[in-house]
Formats: sequence, C-alpha cells, structure tokens
Amino acid sequence: MEFSKVVRRRRMVRNYDPDRPVPAELVDRLLDHAVRAPSAGFAQGWAFLVLEEAADRERFWAAASPAAGRSDPATGVASRWLTGMRRAPLIVVPHANRSAYLDRYAEPDKGWTDRDENRWPVPYWYVDSGFAALLMLLTAVDEGLGACFFGIPPERTGSFRDAFGVPGEFMPIGALTIGYPAPDHRSPSLRRGRRPVEQVVHRGRWS
Repeated sequence: MEFSKVVRRRRMVRNYDPDRPVPAELVDRLLDHAVRAPSAGFAQGWAFLVLEEAADRERFWAAASPAAGRSDPATGVASRWLTGMRRAPLIVVPHANRSAYLDRYAEPDKGWTDRDENRWPVPYWYVDSGFAALLMLLTAVDEGLGACFFGIPPERTGSFRDAFGVPGEFMPIGALTIGYPAPDHRSPSLRRGRRPVEQVVHRGRWS
C-alpha cells in the first residue's frame, strides 16, 4: 500500500474477528519492523512480549484489565471496549529498558559515566519504544490488519509483571491488540475533529 494511504488509514481498531489468527509471517514482519525504529545511541533498549496463545491472552486480560467498574479513558465504556479487544488474536506488549540507555551513554564514545538520568532532556527509552509501537501500528495497516495501542493501568502493572515474569528493569509502555478488524464503535473522541495543520505548526517562530 502507498505510504501516504497507510498513514491516513491508521486508526485504533477495538474489535476483531476472533476466527482469523494473524499468520506467523505477519507476526514476524510486525516485529522485524518494530526493531527498525530509531533509538538514542542505537541503544535499542526495548523488548516485546508476544502473546498468541489463547491462554496467554486470557492471562494478560486478567492481569492488566482495568479494575471492575472503571471505564476505558479512550471510549468511556469499559465492557464494550474489553469485549471487542479481547477478541484480538495477537497482543504485543512493548517494554522500555532505562538501564540500557544509561549504560550506553556511559560508554567511552558518549562519556556520561555518572549515569545521571537528569542529563536526558526527555526519557528517550520511552520515546524509542513508542517509535517501535508506531511502526507496528503502521505495518498492521499495510498488511490489512487492525491494531490498537492502549495503556496498562498503573495499579495493574504489578500483576502484569507477576503474570509474565517481566524483569524489573523493563517497563511496559502499553500494549497493542492486533488482528483482522471487525465492525466496531468509533471512539467518541473523534468527534473533536483533527486539528488543522496551521493550528499546530509554527514556522520561523511561535507567534
């Protein structure tokens, strides 16, 4: 698909065909594209938990779903959101490893030997893992799949780590459901409309 079409067609898909698994070669392509994301110092401080088996996906939802009675911030409706998302045949959880970046920039060619996190203008370990997630979102569109990136509630991070044995240095930045899209409810947030380019772009100076 032409790249401009991929970008324009990308949206968060929240309902999937449960009877159409993602072929193994497409799973591999998603991950191959993810690791081609840019990273500061080529640190590549990311890791990806891939959940394809039904039992693993159920364990994820049990560990990481919003607490009972809490609505999804993207839709405002917890039950409908979870019902559609649970049908996804593939879940990928990108993780960021801060230590990989602090270690990389303590190497001789960088020279920040004190590993001081305050040297960083922003936490690039999260930025770079986000880049990787976006490449998976775009690849999904290019392959005729749907995908949705969403957060794991902070109060559920511990149970998620325990359920999958995630090492302490890796932080889940969110999760992606991926599969063949089924009819779903568009997010009410879309009624806000897309902000025009002239509203958000400042050329030469801010005003």
